[in-house]
Amino acid sequence: MPHADVIVIGSGAMGAAAAAALAGRGAAVLALDRFGVPHDRGSSHGATRLIRRAYFEHPDYVPLLHEAYRGWRDLEAASETRLLVPCGLLLGGLPGSEAVAGALHAAALHRLDVERLPAVEAAARWPEIRLDDDWIAVWEPGAGYLLVEECIRAFAALARRRGARLEAGVTVQAWRAGPDGVAVETDRGSFHADRLVITPGAWAEHLVRLPRIPFRVLRKSLFWYRPPPAAAAAFAAGRLPCFAFDTPAGFHYGFPALDADGVKIAEHSGGATVADPLSVDRGLDAAEEAGVAAVARARLPRLGHDLVRHAACLYTMTPDAHFVIGLHPDAPRVAVAAGFSGHGFKFASAVGPILADLALEGRSHAPIGFLAPGRFDAAADRRPRG
Repeated sequence: MPHADVIVIGSGAMGAAAAAALAGRGAAVLALDRFGVPHDRGSSHGATRLIRRAYFEHPDYVPLLHEAYRGWRDLEAASETRLLVPCGLLLGGLPGSEAVAGALHAAALHRLDVERLPAVEAAARWPEIRLDDDWIAVWEPGAGYLLVEECIRAFAALARRRGARLEAGVTVQAWRAGPDGVAVETDRGSFHADRLVITPGAWAEHLVRLPRIPFRVLRKSLFWYRPPPAAAAAFAAGRLPCFAFDTPAGFHYGFPALDADGVKIAEHSGGATVADPLSVDRGLDAAEEAGVAAVARARLPRLGHDLVRHAACLYTMTPDAHFVIGLHPDAPRVAVAAGFSGHGFKFASAVGPILADLALEGRSHAPIGFLAPGRFDAAADRRPRG
């Protein structure tokens, strides 16, 4: 097997983006994945993902989002494929709710283009969406959705055009790093390189080897409802924006109907813990569907309840629900991107170049300090000892 400059473990959104960025800088890249590219066994499938700048999770993500938007546009140009559709996002909830207050805070801090609307005005502008009278809405016109599988295909195709090798059907069993390089053990033998990038998705607990970060995998359900024929035009892409509702009962989000499958709705909060990502039950969870259907009836009353499709995806959670991106604290030849906690896909176009920086230069000028793996070591060191 030819020697690689960099091996990438995992060829999902982050891994494919990293492979493309590394190959674009002249590195000989080998990317390994247990499944195909793309696949539906992890976190990056299900047609669409939100992209937005008014980031309630933490305002420090906003500079990375500016880079992500630029990166997706660059990938669109390189692939001659539309990947990011800016249809706007309407976020509704009580004024003090985490998402509403956080989005407004991030928008004010970074001078983002958003509107704060009373519920009655939002109802007049988007009559298919119903908000409670004591809610407010945050309208972000530059938000929208990414076409998930097409994004990964575009990154993988770009990586291959630049000379990277993407090998599917390879199960990584272990890795080791030393002063002279890295070795990756798989069910198809050993692979060697100068550097290693690990983007393991739901397999982070086993592959990343950061014992102070207890990664937890959650099962999430996605549901598609076909509107009745009389209301189909009102729910179609181009008419209905993306939407999200932050309530005491949970955080739900959704997308306009892109095709005959209809309107996609899911719950971002909650989720059942997964012991083994390989043995996830991907059948219909009736209780989860009933909860999402109740939200649909309350917030999109004309949508109806014609469930035509469902899917399961996986969130890989960190204790603080923020990403882990940086050099491995015990192996400086190894760059890690993991624990994206259900909100990472939109960042892939920015994370890929960051991983290329880390692997090839040993550092990145991107503002990722708040995502460093060592932040959990610092937290542990501050705990009182008895």
